[in-house]
Amino acid sequence: MGYYQQWAPYVPVAERRRKAAAAMQKRAKKGLVVEPVVIEGRAIARSAWGKRWCDMLEKQADFTNRLPRGRTYARNGSVVHLAIAKGELTAVVSGSELYDVRITIAPLPEARWKAVRRECAGQVGSALALLQGKLSDKVMDVIARPGSGLIPHAGEVKFRCSCPDSATLCKHCAAVLYGVGARLDTKPELLFTLRGVSHLDLVDEAKVKIAVKPGASSALQADDATLSSIFGIDLGGSAPVPTEPAKKKTPAGPAKKAPAGPAKKAPAVAVMAKAVTAAPKKKKPAAVAAAVAAVVVAPAQEHTMAELRAMGHSAARVKAMLKEGTLERASFGWYRFIR
Repeated sequence: MGYYQQWAPYVPVAERRRKAAAAMQKRAKKGLVVEPVVIEGRAIARSAWGKRWCDMLEKQADFTNRLPRGRTYARNGSVVHLAIAKGELTAVVSGSELYDVRITIAPLPEARWKAVRRECAGQVGSALALLQGKLSDKVMDVIARPGSGLIPHAGEVKFRCSCPDSATLCKHCAAVLYGVGARLDTKPELLFTLRGVSHLDLVDEAKVKIAVKPGASSALQADDATLSSIFGIDLGGSAPVPTEPAKKKTPAGPAKKAPAGPAKKAPAVAVMAKAVTAAPKKKKPAAVAAAVAAVVVAPAQEHTMAELRAMGHSAARVKAMLKEGTLERASFGWYRFIR
């Protein structure tokens, strides 16, 4: 249908909403995830992020002529769908009919993002504080200023709308820009998504790390590893204690009786551990730990059969030492003297 000067007749807001709801329901059935912009009251944005977006938008001279009509459209619920992705806004705006809007935004230059991070270094304590807008005015100014922050300036934005208006920025595109401000009230991280960066890059990680003096960390880990190896327990955070390789399991069979012989002598480490654990209860834990730390236990060296023979121990002698308990098998093919 043709209209005089291509303009459609005025349609009341209530009628537009009714038609838009029916049309969007059809699109939803075809697979579109409809995300309408809902604004309650006259204020389009209430959060720090949403307000900054709208304020910076209105300060750009290239946008001022069409923003008032767009603001009205946004307030009366005409933005029936808005999706925010990296470098792109796709929306559906209800006017005389439904109009499809696509706004593309140039990628944020890496040098500009590095400059923003450098200026904000040490001033953003947590991701929660960042997204809640609990930041100093200085940090918000750095992040939100057009041209050098995250909010794009007019030269970085390109508009496309299916309406007959030949203006670069029509009222439907302007309504979508205001819709972004409203959406940032509930999802401020979408500003970073739109510019293709991560908000976590701004978080000051130094504040959540425990300050440890140089050299203290390695010493603590060494002490934990020593106590863990003696008592056979895991003192959370300590370096893992190396364990002997597991022996291969053999098929179950009738148990063979071991030849009687003198009992094996308990290793010195086990004797020390038993002595410490059996200490009187009155002794303070700190004193026990100090006593254990003072004992330096040299790890027993392991030898192969060839090395034992080179030391002058024949195969018969090795068997005898195994029975006596002065020698033990550390793992398959390896032996260790028991002190």
